[in-house]
Amino acid sequence: MLAHLRFPAESSRGRRYPEPEHPYRNAFQRDRDRIIHSRAFRRLEHKTQVFAPALSDHFRNRLTHTIEVSQIARTVANVLGLNEDLTEALALVHDVGHPPFAHAGEEALDALMRPFGERFDHNIQSLRAVDSLEQRYPRFPGLNLSFEVREGVVKHSRDFEPGEIPALDAYLPGLRPVLEAQLIDLADEVAYNTADLDDSFEAGLLTPEQVAVDVPAYAEILDTVETQFPGASDRERFQESIRQLIDDLVSGLIEGTVSAARKSGAGSVEEVRRYPVRLACFSEEVLETSRQLKKFLFRNVYSSGELGQERQESIERLTRMFRYLMDHPEKAPGLDPEKMPRHRAVCDYIAGMTDRYFFRVYEGLF
Repeated sequence: MLAHLRFPAESSRGRRYPEPEHPYRNAFQRDRDRIIHSRAFRRLEHKTQVFAPALSDHFRNRLTHTIEVSQIARTVANVLGLNEDLTEALALVHDVGHPPFAHAGEEALDALMRPFGERFDHNIQSLRAVDSLEQRYPRFPGLNLSFEVREGVVKHSRDFEPGEIPALDAYLPGLRPVLEAQLIDLADEVAYNTADLDDSFEAGLLTPEQVAVDVPAYAEILDTVETQFPGASDRERFQESIRQLIDDLVSGLIEGTVSAARKSGAGSVEEVRRYPVRLACFSEEVLETSRQLKKFLFRNVYSSGELGQERQESIERLTRMFRYLMDHPEKAPGLDPEKMPRHRAVCDYIAGMTDRYFFRVYEGLF
């Protein structure tokens, strides 16, 4: 559908440290493989998505969420005729900068970094991880990923203007990322909206009927499923409704992106970059459904008492550890505050932790 807007691997701006081409893998396939083999990627298995694993073995973690985002993004890229290798690499790397304890961890680290004139943003932390914190290769620091993947890491979910974030001025501020990168944030939205419904049902925080009241598109799906499968269990009917909801959301992403791209008249990757707004988008109907889902989840799940207490406790523990390590950097193995400001070194150390490693260190310290 949009093959003329596909970003070709041979047009990559290259890597920070030049390397010879591989005989049978293009640049983005090599990026994908480096990401998968990185420690930051493996650690996602033990980082919380929304629900702590102590409650159930069935909840998503940050790694399984990333795999779901990758599957959705690859499907959309394949249908649209875009670069599936680039899309997959971007989807796999998009969350490697997340700290422990989901968004509570990010909120806590951001608050702790502000007194030092800095902020914590998981996208920028992802770039730090792949550019310098990962140490696997003797010829260069980091993973030495291609420019388009590194650009997509910091721009997949937002645009910025020249000078707005000085540290990112090398990543074409003022321009949109390539279409493959634009897909990632919306594929992420599809994945977490539907997965959080699924996990919340498992946790007993909601019923399908409650969702149907606030999300008319879901109500139609649920009615169809109950008619089609009258003998199925409640769990089976709910799982079928989620399956159909994902299909509708993904279809809306494909249709909306095709429509926007055609209306824009963009005929090349460069015209996509210079277009005043992003071209990847949901259709109007599906956009409204996605908004309704997010409002429902915020009101009934993310703000629930069960998660609220856990969130506050996580923030308090992380804050306590940060302040302790600022006073006692020798307590952090491998932490070298001589190479960078102490607050930055402590932040990197904590941000890289899995939830369970954090608890192990915390118990050892306190």
